[in-house]
Amino acid sequence: MTPLAQGINNASQIVGWYQASSGAYYGFLYSGGSYTTLSDPLTVGSAEPLTMALGTNDAGEIVGLYRGADNHIHGFLYKAGTYTTIDDPLGVKTEAYAINKGGQIVGDYNDSNGGIHGFLCSGDQYVTLNDPLGTAGTIALGINRFGQIVGDYGDSSGHQHGFLHTGGKYITLDDPLGTSTVATGINDRGQNCRLLY
Repeated sequence: MTPLAQGINNASQIVGWYQASSGAYYGFLYSGGSYTTLSDPLTVGSAEPLTMALGTNDAGEIVGLYRGADNHIHGFLYKAGTYTTIDDPLGVKTEAYAINKGGQIVGDYNDSNGGIHGFLCSGDQYVTLNDPLGTAGTIALGINRFGQIVGDYGDSSGHQHGFLHTGGKYITLDDPLGTSTVATGINDRGQNCRLLY
């Protein structure tokens, strides 16, 4: 399978994932013309090895997800050659999507009832992010250096809407040309990119 790029930083380092001929999934870092494979060591023993790199910051810190030996999905932080598990304490499944210059991480977790919630991790402190209009779940996908967060939420009609979380408030981001909108990233100028369909 062709590698899928998921994130890039200001040093032009690109992260993503690919599927090997064995069927296993691996993350990658593309930097200075060279690829480095990323495989969380805690995937050893899982039924289907899986590591996906999903975001990176200007310090070269990388976040993503892996399937552990317990066959559950966990988030990870890769920093200076070391993998650290990112598990929201309220979740049974955690995915880390983005990291900013200050090391704040956003993503989502599933609770024991199957509900989907966004999260912000700052150090060892987790804050749940639930858009008040997101009756079918909230996912946080991007964060900038100022702590502004974007992502999407699902409504009761099965549609997705982008959101911006800033100053403690949620602002819906709906592209008028789409029936559903997902905000996937935000830069330090507050500009965000969206996927509509």
